[in-house]
Amino acid sequence: MQLIFASNNQHKLEEISALLGEKYQILGLKDLQMDEEIPEDHDTLEANASQKAWYIFDRTGLSCFADDTGLEVDALDGAPGVYSARYSRMGHPSFPEMEAAQGNIKKLLLKMEDVMERSARFRTVISLVLNGKEYQFEGVVEGTITKSASGVKGFGYDPIFTPSAYDITFAEMEPSLKNQISHRARAVSQLVNFLKRR
Repeated sequence: MQLIFASNNQHKLEEISALLGEKYQILGLKDLQMDEEIPEDHDTLEANASQKAWYIFDRTGLSCFADDTGLEVDALDGAPGVYSARYSRMGHPSFPEMEAAQGNIKKLLLKMEDVMERSARFRTVISLVLNGKEYQFEGVVEGTITKSASGVKGFGYDPIFTPSAYDITFAEMEPSLKNQISHRARAVSQLVNFLKRR
């Protein structure tokens, strides 16, 4: 089965392709020669995922899915949340010159410098538009924010997030383990189970 994933993020494409297995051929936006910026200007993960999926469906007529992911830190009232990917660019003049992921991590660790309560969660919402009808799936993984970055695998905030019941960060885990327990894995698992019932 062929599905369009509304993303140019190669890390996400590789993760989701591995999770879906050989039964599904996942095409990214580059495969469709689509290089325009997809709008995601809402204030919830659910609305952004929906907006991205419909944007691609309306232009291609092909079944597709999109995701939006946020890191929600309890001590920061759920921030950075829906703004996770662009956190370092918001209201802070010190980080624009840094690569986005590094800037995001640096800003978050500074905000958490003197904070004892470090509970957080990654949350992924997937919107699937299949034959013109939308379905949503959510995956959540609880954990804590570390005091410093550790590990070189993964991407985004992985070096500073330790999932519950583990003593290593996502960035220290082998991809095969992360793909079993991550927020994205849990959302994709729901997506796959849904597709298998179709």
